[in-house]
Amino acid sequence: MREMPNPQVAFHRTELAPILSLYGRMVAAGEWRDYGISNLKEVAVFSVFRRTSENPMYRIEKRPKLRDKQGMYAVFGMDGQVLRRGHDLKTVLRVLERKLIRSVD
Repeated sequence: MREMPNPQVAFHRTELAPILSLYGRMVAAGEWRDYGISNLKEVAVFSVFRRTSENPMYRIEKRPKLRDKQGMYAVFGMDGQVLRRGHDLKTVLRVLERKLIRSVD
């Protein structure tokens, strides 16, 4: 019997929908310009950039191993600080929604 390779962690389309919805609104507001998605062994990462050549402004991560602990979703700032972590993706994304509300003022 062959051993199955470890599958990569990826965002499901039901998870990508609210992320891309937020991304579209931020692009329309002129806040964000580009994104990248990484599917790794233990984490899936959606990175947001103001300009293509710089470090990400925000990272939205999915870590299934943390599902039973503090929650598998997290948003990180540019400095690596956890801005919000939790079990519900839409709730976690609200930390970035607030930034959209401020930029419209």
